[in-house]
Amino acid sequence: MAKNALMSTAARLVETVLFIENEALDIERLCSMTGLSEKEVAKAVDEIKDVYEERGHGIRIRENSDLSIEFAPCSDLYDLLRSTYGRKVDRRLTRAAMETLSIVAYSQPITRKEIDNIRGVASDSIVRLLREREYIKVVGRKDVQGHPCLYGTSRKFLFEFGLKSISDLPKLSNIDRLRFDKSAQESEEGENTDGK
Repeated sequence: MAKNALMSTAARLVETVLFIENEALDIERLCSMTGLSEKEVAKAVDEIKDVYEERGHGIRIRENSDLSIEFAPCSDLYDLLRSTYGRKVDRRLTRAAMETLSIVAYSQPITRKEIDNIRGVASDSIVRLLREREYIKVVGRKDVQGHPCLYGTSRKFLFEFGLKSISDLPKLSNIDRLRFDKSAQESEEGENTDGK
Protein backbone atom coordinates (compact mmCIF):
# COMPACT_ATOMS: atom_id res chain seq x y z
CA MET A 1 0.00 0.00 0.00
CA ALA A 2 1.35 3.43 -0.96
CA LYS A 3 2.22 5.61 2.02
CA ASN A 4 -0.41 8.23 1.26
CA ALA A 5 -3.13 5.85 0.06
CA LEU A 6 -6.39 5.89 1.96
CA MET A 7 -7.59 2.74 3.63
CA SER A 8 -10.41 0.87 1.92
CA THR A 9 -13.98 1.52 3.04
CA ALA A 10 -14.09 -1.95 4.63
CA ALA A 11 -10.93 -1.28 6.67
CA ARG A 12 -12.21 2.15 7.76
CA LEU A 13 -15.53 0.58 8.77
CA VAL A 14 -13.89 -2.15 10.88
CA GLU A 15 -11.54 0.43 12.43
CA THR A 16 -14.50 2.64 13.39
CA VAL A 17 -16.50 -0.24 14.90
CA LEU A 18 -13.50 -1.32 17.01
CA PHE A 19 -13.05 2.27 18.16
CA ILE A 20 -16.72 2.84 19.05
CA GLU A 21 -17.20 -0.52 20.80
CA ASN A 22 -13.93 -0.09 22.74
CA GLU A 23 -13.69 -3.82 23.51
CA ALA A 24 -12.42 -7.04 21.97
CA LEU A 25 -14.71 -8.37 19.21
CA ASP A 26 -14.50 -11.69 17.40
CA ILE A 27 -14.73 -12.02 13.61
CA GLU A 28 -18.33 -13.23 13.75
CA ARG A 29 -19.39 -10.14 15.74
CA LEU A 30 -17.46 -7.83 13.40
CA CYS A 31 -19.20 -9.46 10.41
CA SER A 32 -22.57 -8.95 12.07
CA MET A 33 -21.87 -5.31 12.90
CA THR A 34 -20.37 -4.32 9.55
CA GLY A 35 -22.26 -6.52 7.08
CA LEU A 36 -18.92 -7.77 5.72
CA SER A 37 -17.97 -11.40 5.12
CA GLU A 38 -15.35 -13.17 7.25
CA LYS A 39 -12.86 -12.90 4.39
CA GLU A 40 -13.53 -9.16 4.02
CA VAL A 41 -13.16 -8.57 7.77
CA ALA A 42 -9.89 -10.55 7.90
CA LYS A 43 -8.54 -8.56 4.95
CA ALA A 44 -9.66 -5.28 6.56
CA VAL A 45 -7.93 -6.18 9.84
CA ASP A 46 -4.68 -6.96 7.97
CA GLU A 47 -4.96 -3.63 6.15
CA ILE A 48 -5.46 -1.70 9.40
CA LYS A 49 -2.46 -3.49 10.96
CA ASP A 50 -0.28 -2.61 7.96
CA VAL A 51 -1.29 1.05 7.98
CA TYR A 52 -0.81 1.46 11.73
CA GLU A 53 2.60 -0.24 11.71
CA GLU A 54 3.77 1.63 8.61
CA ARG A 55 2.86 5.03 10.02
CA GLY A 56 4.12 4.40 13.56
CA HIS A 57 0.83 4.88 15.44
CA GLY A 58 0.67 4.70 19.23
CA ILE A 59 -2.02 2.05 19.08
CA ARG A 60 -2.14 -1.25 17.25
CA ILE A 61 -4.53 -4.07 16.45
CA ARG A 62 -4.14 -6.90 18.96
CA GLU A 63 -5.41 -10.40 18.23
CA ASN A 64 -6.14 -12.24 21.48
CA SER A 65 -5.85 -15.95 22.24
CA ASP A 66 -9.65 -16.31 21.96
CA LEU A 67 -9.36 -14.90 18.39
CA SER A 68 -11.00 -11.60 19.34
CA ILE A 69 -9.59 -8.33 18.01
CA GLU A 70 -9.15 -4.99 19.76
CA PHE A 71 -7.11 -1.81 19.84
CA ALA A 72 -4.22 -1.78 22.31
CA PRO A 73 -1.23 0.50 23.01
CA CYS A 74 2.01 -0.38 21.25
CA SER A 75 4.18 -2.39 23.64
CA ASP A 76 7.02 0.17 23.56
CA LEU A 77 4.68 2.70 25.25
CA TYR A 78 3.66 0.50 28.21
CA ASP A 79 6.28 1.91 30.58
CA LEU A 80 5.32 5.49 29.70
CA LEU A 81 1.61 4.76 30.24
CA ARG A 82 1.89 2.67 33.40
CA SER A 83 1.93 5.59 35.87
CA THR A 84 -1.30 6.99 34.45
CA TYR A 85 -3.21 3.88 33.44
CA GLY A 86 -1.53 0.93 35.14
CA ARG A 87 -3.75 0.83 38.23
CA LYS A 88 -6.71 2.86 37.04
CA VAL A 89 -9.87 1.05 38.06
CA ASP A 90 -12.73 3.35 37.14
CA ARG A 91 -12.34 3.41 33.38
CA ARG A 92 -15.29 4.15 31.13
CA LEU A 93 -17.54 1.15 30.59
CA THR A 94 -18.60 0.43 27.02
CA ARG A 95 -22.24 0.33 25.99
CA ALA A 96 -22.04 -3.48 25.78
CA ALA A 97 -20.51 -3.67 29.28
CA MET A 98 -23.24 -1.39 30.69
CA GLU A 99 -25.90 -3.53 28.99
CA THR A 100 -24.41 -6.70 30.49
CA LEU A 101 -24.09 -5.09 33.93
CA SER A 102 -27.77 -4.05 33.75
CA ILE A 103 -28.79 -7.60 32.86
CA VAL A 104 -26.87 -8.99 35.85
CA ALA A 105 -28.30 -6.32 38.17
CA TYR A 106 -31.91 -6.95 37.20
CA SER A 107 -31.75 -10.74 36.74
CA GLN A 108 -29.32 -11.90 39.42
CA PRO A 109 -28.38 -14.57 40.15
CA ILE A 110 -27.80 -15.32 36.47
CA THR A 111 -25.52 -17.60 34.41
CA ARG A 112 -23.40 -16.43 31.51
CA LYS A 113 -25.55 -18.51 29.15
CA GLU A 114 -28.64 -16.66 30.36
CA ILE A 115 -26.84 -13.34 29.81
CA ASP A 116 -25.94 -14.47 26.27
CA ASN A 117 -29.59 -15.38 25.65
CA ILE A 118 -30.83 -11.95 26.67
CA ARG A 119 -28.13 -10.06 24.76
CA GLY A 120 -28.22 -12.34 21.72
CA VAL A 121 -24.41 -12.50 21.55
CA ALA A 122 -21.58 -14.17 23.47
CA SER A 123 -20.61 -12.23 26.59
CA ASP A 124 -17.50 -14.09 27.82
CA SER A 125 -15.07 -11.17 27.48
CA ILE A 126 -17.50 -8.64 28.97
CA VAL A 127 -18.34 -10.85 31.97
CA ARG A 128 -14.59 -11.30 32.52
CA LEU A 129 -14.07 -7.51 32.30
CA LEU A 130 -16.87 -6.79 34.79
CA ARG A 131 -15.42 -9.36 37.20
CA GLU A 132 -11.93 -7.86 36.85
CA ARG A 133 -13.33 -4.43 37.65
CA GLU A 134 -15.26 -5.93 40.57
CA TYR A 135 -18.71 -4.81 39.43
CA ILE A 136 -19.98 -8.40 39.45
CA LYS A 137 -18.96 -11.54 41.31
CA VAL A 138 -19.73 -15.26 41.46
CA VAL A 139 -22.49 -15.78 44.01
CA GLY A 140 -23.01 -19.52 43.58
CA ARG A 141 -23.48 -22.29 41.05
CA LYS A 142 -26.66 -23.38 39.26
CA ASP A 143 -27.93 -26.87 40.00
CA VAL A 144 -27.86 -28.14 36.40
CA GLN A 145 -25.36 -30.18 34.39
CA GLY A 146 -21.95 -28.51 34.45
CA HIS A 147 -22.93 -26.37 37.46
CA PRO A 148 -22.34 -23.02 35.72
CA CYS A 149 -21.41 -19.98 37.81
CA LEU A 150 -24.18 -17.66 38.94
CA TYR A 151 -23.31 -13.96 38.84
CA GLY A 152 -24.55 -11.08 40.94
CA THR A 153 -23.55 -7.46 41.51
CA SER A 154 -20.98 -6.38 44.09
CA ARG A 155 -20.82 -3.72 46.80
CA LYS A 156 -18.67 -1.65 44.45
CA PHE A 157 -21.52 -1.66 41.91
CA LEU A 158 -23.95 -0.34 44.55
CA PHE A 159 -21.49 2.30 45.75
CA GLU A 160 -20.52 3.60 42.29
CA PHE A 161 -24.11 3.78 41.09
CA GLY A 162 -25.32 5.45 44.28
CA LEU A 163 -27.60 2.62 45.41
CA LYS A 164 -28.23 1.45 48.96
CA SER A 165 -29.46 -1.92 47.73
CA ILE A 166 -30.62 -3.67 44.54
CA SER A 167 -34.19 -2.71 45.41
CA ASP A 168 -33.21 0.91 44.67
CA LEU A 169 -32.72 0.12 40.97
CA PRO A 170 -35.16 1.96 38.67
CA LYS A 171 -38.15 -0.22 37.79
CA LEU A 172 -37.99 -2.03 34.44
CA SER A 173 -40.66 -1.38 31.84
CA ASN A 174 -43.08 -4.28 31.26
CA ILE A 175 -41.48 -4.92 27.85
CA ASP A 176 -37.96 -5.18 29.31
CA ARG A 177 -39.17 -7.38 32.17
CA LEU A 178 -40.89 -9.76 29.71
CA ARG A 179 -37.75 -9.86 27.57
CA PHE A 180 -35.55 -10.70 30.56
CA ASP A 181 -37.94 -13.33 31.91
CA LYS A 182 -38.52 -15.00 28.52
CA SER A 183 -34.79 -15.18 27.68
CA ALA A 184 -33.92 -16.56 31.11
CA GLN A 185 -36.71 -19.15 30.84
CA GLU A 186 -35.51 -20.27 27.37
CA SER A 187 -31.96 -20.60 28.68
CA GLU A 188 -33.14 -22.63 31.68
CA GLU A 189 -35.13 -24.97 29.43
CA GLY A 190 -32.02 -25.45 27.28
CA GLU A 191 -29.87 -26.24 30.30
CA ASN A 192 -32.42 -28.74 31.61
CA THR A 193 -32.57 -30.42 28.20
CA ASP A 194 -28.76 -30.61 28.10
CA GLY A 195 -28.76 -32.16 31.54
CA LYS A 196 -31.06 -35.07 30.60
